[in-house]
Amino acid sequence: MAAENAQSKQARIDRIKSFILTCPDFPKPGIPFKDIMPIVQNPDVFSDTIALLEEHIKETGVEVDIVAGKLPGETVKCSYALEYGQDTIEIQKTAVKPDQNVVIVDDLIATGGTMAGACTLMETVQANVVGCLTVVELDYLKGRENLKHALHSLVHY
Repeated sequence: MAAENAQSKQARIDRIKSFILTCPDFPKPGIPFKDIMPIVQNPDVFSDTIALLEEHIKETGVEVDIVAGKLPGETVKCSYALEYGQDTIEIQKTAVKPDQNVVIVDDLIATGGTMAGACTLMETVQANVVGCLTVVELDYLKGRENLKHALHSLVHY
């Protein structure tokens, strides 16, 4: 039974991967951007993606209070380095309460700058980062090495 579930899980991951497009030279020459928009545009594939991420959270057995996202309002900011520049992320000051357990979800991890910045931002508002999830991981850029929290990715390049 476990082998069947593992095969089913891998089949879903393979299906998700088949929907990811590579856009060469975006946003700068030499960057192979991985576009997950075709996943979002296909309800069945998007549903599988969310289900696999949710299954991983349940398998860890960690209680999660918040899944980090983007919302309007008064914010706290964190700037971080990317492989092709600098960026800033923000969170509403009241979105997370101190000591809440937070899982950070992003579409892709490359060098780890955005995910590490998101973790720092959560720690700034005194949240407990209990894990990081991505749809895509560019293994060759070793972004997970820049994180101090557990990372789970569905698709690896």
